[in-house]
Amino acid sequence: MPSIIANTPRVTIRSTSVSSFDNNVYLITAKSSGCQIIVDAADDPAAIRMMIAEAALDTESRSRVRLIITTHRHRDHLCALSELASSTGAQIACGEADADSIAEQTGVRADRRLKHGDVVGVVGAWLTVIALRGHTPGSVALAYTEPGQPARIFTGDSLFPGGVGNTDHDPVRFEQLFSDVTKRIFDMYTDDTIILPGHGGSTTLGAERPHLPEWRQRGW
Repeated sequence: MPSIIANTPRVTIRSTSVSSFDNNVYLITAKSSGCQIIVDAADDPAAIRMMIAEAALDTESRSRVRLIITTHRHRDHLCALSELASSTGAQIACGEADADSIAEQTGVRADRRLKHGDVVGVVGAWLTVIALRGHTPGSVALAYTEPGQPARIFTGDSLFPGGVGNTDHDPVRFEQLFSDVTKRIFDMYTDDTIILPGHGGSTTLGAERPHLPEWRQRGW
C-alpha cells in the first residue's frame, strides 16, 4: 500500500512497492505548485495511480504528474513507464547512457538525458543528478535537499542498506560503482542523509559509512 515516507514544509514523498521484485516507486509532490515527480514507474500502473490520487491531499494546488525519472535501464524499473507517460503527459528523463535502451524496451523516448551534476525537477521540487556508473552505464541517483531537512537520495539499484548494487562480479564495474558512490555520495553528503533505494527499505549514510572498507574488501 502507498505510504508517506516524508512530509516536509515543501514536499511530501510517498512510496509504494510493486511487482514480485519489491520495486519501490516514489512520488514527490511539491506543496506550493501541486507539481509531481515519479521516480521509477516500475510496474502496476493501478497502484501508482492510487498513490497519485492519494497525493492530491498533499497540496492545496491542483496536483499533476509533470516528470517521470527512470534511474536505470533494467526492465523491472520500466514496466509501467509507457502507460504512465501516456496517461500523464509528463516529461521523461533518464541517464544519458541508458536512454536508448529504455526507449527500445518501452517505446518512450527521453525528453531529457541526464548527466552528472544536472538539476532536474518541477516548480517547488528540484533534484540534483548523481551519475553512478557500474550497475548500468547510465544509472543515476537523485538528491533532494531542503533547508532544515536531511538530504534524501533516490539511489535506484546503485546503493542499498548493506552495499552497492549488483555488478555481476565484474571487478572493473564494481570499482567504478564503488568509486562513484564513495566520491559522489559519501564524500559529499552528511551522515543524516537518507538513502531511498529501488528495492526494500531505506537507510542513512551514517549507518552505512563504517562498512565501506568491508564492501571494498569483498568486492560487492
